[in-house]
Amino acid sequence: MIIKVLLTVVFLIIMVGVGLYSRKQASSVDGFVLGGRSVGPWLTAFAFGTSYFSAVVFVGYAGQFGWKYGLSSTWIGVGNAVIGSLLAWLLLGRRTKLMTQHIESRTMPDFFGTRFDSQGLRVVASVIAFVFLIPYTAGVYKGISTLFEMGFNIPYEYCVVIMAMLTAVYVIIGGYKATAMNDFIQGIIMLFGIVAVIVAVLNAQGGLVAAVEKLSVLPSDADATVNGGFASWFGPDPWGLLGVVVLTSLGTMGLPQMVGKFYSITDESAIKRGTIISTAFAFVVAGGCYFLGGFGRLYDPVIAANGKIAFDSIVPAMLVQLSPALIALVVLLVLSASMSTLASLVLTSSSTMTLDLIYRDKKSLPGEVQDGEINAEVSEKVEHRKVVVMRVLIVFFIVISLMIALNPPTFIAQLMGISWGALAGAFLAPFMLGLYWRGVTTVSVWACFIWGVGLTVVNMLAGNPINPIDCGAIAMLGGFPVVWIVSLLSPKMNRNIVDKIFECYND
Repeated sequence: MIIKVLLTVVFLIIMVGVGLYSRKQASSVDGFVLGGRSVGPWLTAFAFGTSYFSAVVFVGYAGQFGWKYGLSSTWIGVGNAVIGSLLAWLLLGRRTKLMTQHIESRTMPDFFGTRFDSQGLRVVASVIAFVFLIPYTAGVYKGISTLFEMGFNIPYEYCVVIMAMLTAVYVIIGGYKATAMNDFIQGIIMLFGIVAVIVAVLNAQGGLVAAVEKLSVLPSDADATVNGGFASWFGPDPWGLLGVVVLTSLGTMGLPQMVGKFYSITDESAIKRGTIISTAFAFVVAGGCYFLGGFGRLYDPVIAANGKIAFDSIVPAMLVQLSPALIALVVLLVLSASMSTLASLVLTSSSTMTLDLIYRDKKSLPGEVQDGEINAEVSEKVEHRKVVVMRVLIVFFIVISLMIALNPPTFIAQLMGISWGALAGAFLAPFMLGLYWRGVTTVSVWACFIWGVGLTVVNMLAGNPINPIDCGAIAMLGGFPVVWIVSLLSPKMNRNIVDKIFECYND
C-alpha cells in the first residue's frame, strides 16, 4: 500500500507541477485552447493517443468485448491503430491544420460556422458537443474509480471526486499546453504499463500457449457444444466485432476533442512524424488492452445484482492477484489514461461553450478586412475574460459529469456508444467532406446533425432496440450518404466564399 500511495502521490504532484509550469502560456485564448498552435509532433501524437484511450478502453471495452469475442477482440485495437490513428492523421491532419488556421477556427463548432457560413450551425454544434461529451466523461470516471477501488480499497464515490478535482486543477492552470505535456508523461506510463501487465497476466496462466489452450476449450455462449470460438481469428460473432471496430475506430475523426489536436500542431513536417508516432502508440496500447481483455473468460466473472455479468469488473478481477508493485503500475496506467482523456474532454467542452455560445465573435472571411480598429487594451481584456469564463465552465462541466458518474445509468461501453454515436454521427461526415469537397452545402450539415443525434436519441428513448454500439456505427457510416445526397439536392453555397476558404490548399 505504501508503494501504491507513494507512486500515485508523486505522479499527481508532477501533473500539477506541469500545470504551474505552463500557466504563462495559458493567458490568451489561443494559448489556453491550442497551445499557441505551436505544439510539436511528439506532444501532439501522445495527446491524440492518450485522449483516445482511457479507462473506458482498458476497463470497460477490454472487459466487455474481450468477454464477448475472446482473442479476436484484438482486432478492435488493430482497427483503432490503422483507422482511428493512421487513417485519421493521413486524411485529416494536414487539411485540418491548414484550413482551420486559414479561417482562424479554434473549435469544431467554429469550423462548421465559418466553413458553411452559418452561425446557427456553430451554436447547435456547440450544444451537441457539450451535451454528448458528458456521458463519455462519466464513463471515464466510472472506469478509473473501479480500478482505484480495487487497488486502494477506497469507495467509488471518493475516487470519482478526487480524480475530478485533480484533473481540473492542472487544466485550469495550464490549459492545452499543460494537458499536452502531461499527456506525453502519461503516454510513457501507459506504454510500459500495458506491456508489463500483459506479461504478468499471461505468466499467471502458465504462459501464452497455455492461456490460449484454456480459451480454446471454452464453449460458445450461443451453442454450448461448440468450442474454440474465443481462441479463433474472428471470434464467435464476426459481424458484431466489425460494428465495434467501426464505432471505436472511425469515430475519432468526428470527435471534437480528437480533431482539435490537429489545430495546434506546428507545421506539415510535424504532422508526418506525428502520424508514425501516434499509430505506433495505438498499436501497443489499444492492441495490448484488447488482447489482455481477450483472456477475461479465464477468470470468474462478477455477477451484478440484476443477475447479469458486471463487465466493468472483469479486468479488475484479472488484475487483483498481481503483486503490489504491478497493481501500483496498473493504477498509474489507468490514472494516466483517464486523466489525459478527462483533461481533453473538459477543455474541449469549456472552449466550445465559451467561444461558440457566449462569445460568438463575427469573423471576416480570409482576405477580408474588418471595419474599424480594435483597441489593443480592450482586446487584451476581452481575451482575459474569455479565458476566465472557460476556466469557470471547466468546473461546471466536471460537476455535471460527476453527478452522472456517481449514479451511472449503464455499463461504460454503452455510455461511450451513446456519446460517440451522437457526436461522430453528427460531425464526422460534414467535417471530413467539408475539408475535401467544395460541394458540401449548409443544408446537408443540418441534415447530418439531425441524423446523428436523432438516431442516437430515438434509439436510447426506445430502450435501445439497436445495441448502442451498433447504433453508433450506423450513425457514423450513414452520415456520408446523408451529406452527399442532400448536398446534391440543396442550394449551393456562395462560390466566392468557398473559393476563399479553399485557398489554403493552393500552395
